[in-house]
Amino acid sequence: MIEVEYNIILVIVSYAIAVFGSYVGLNLAIRVPAAKPGKDLYFWVALSAIAIGGAIWSMHYIGMMAVDMKMPVSYDIGLTIVSMLLAVLFVAAGIVIVGRGTPSMVKLLGGGVIAGLGVAAMHYTGMASMEMEATMSYNTTLLIASIVIAIVAATAALWLAFNLRGGLQRFGSAFIMGIAVCGMHYTGMAAMEMTHTGDMMAMASNTDSNAINSSIIIFFGSVITLSLLWVVAIQSVPQKTNLVFGE
Repeated sequence: MIEVEYNIILVIVSYAIAVFGSYVGLNLAIRVPAAKPGKDLYFWVALSAIAIGGAIWSMHYIGMMAVDMKMPVSYDIGLTIVSMLLAVLFVAAGIVIVGRGTPSMVKLLGGGVIAGLGVAAMHYTGMASMEMEATMSYNTTLLIASIVIAIVAATAALWLAFNLRGGLQRFGSAFIMGIAVCGMHYTGMAAMEMTHTGDMMAMASNTDSNAINSSIIIFFGSVITLSLLWVVAIQSVPQKTNLVFGE
C-alpha cells in the first residue's frame, strides 16, 4: 500500500477557498426565499449553488493536488467536469428544497441529505477521474464517515444560509463550514487505499510544479469568480424572512 504525504500550503489554500465560497454562497442564498418565481428565483439559486458547489469542487481538486501519491497523476477531463456539475446541481436542489415554501425540519433534513450526497458523489467521482499506475480501493468505515460528514455539513450549511441575517454571523459560519467541507474531503482521502501496479523505480512525486501551477490556476479562477458573485450579492439587499425549522 502506498503511503501518501500532504503539501501543507496547498491544504491551507484548499481551506481558504472553502471558507470564501461558503461566505459568498451564504450571502447569495439568503436572497432565495424572497425571490419571485421564474427568472429571479433561478438567478439566485444558480449563483448561490455555483458559489457553494463550485468552491467545494475547487477545494476538492486543490486538496487532491496537495497529496503526494508518489507517482505521476493525471485527470480524466470528462469525469472532472461531471464531478463539478454534481456538486453544483445537488447543492442547487438542496437550496430550492429548503429555501422555498413553508420551512420545516423535514425539508431541512431532506435538502441536507440531497446536497450532502451530491457533495460526496462529486468527491468520489473526482477520485475516479485520477489516472495513475495504481489500483484504488476504500476503507469502508472511513468512506461511510466521509458521506455522513458531507450530509451533516450540507444540512448545517442550508440551515445557516436561511437563518443567519448578520454579516458577522455569516462570516464566522463560513469558517465553520470550511472546516466541515475540508473534514469531509480529507476523511475521504484517508479512506483511499492505493496499490502501485507499475515499476516502483519509475515512481515520481505528483506534487511537482505542474500540480502547483494547476492549483494556482484553480485558486485564482475561483477567487475571481467568487469575487464577481460577491459583488452581485452586496448589490442586492434581501427582504427579511423568518425561516424556523421546528415543524
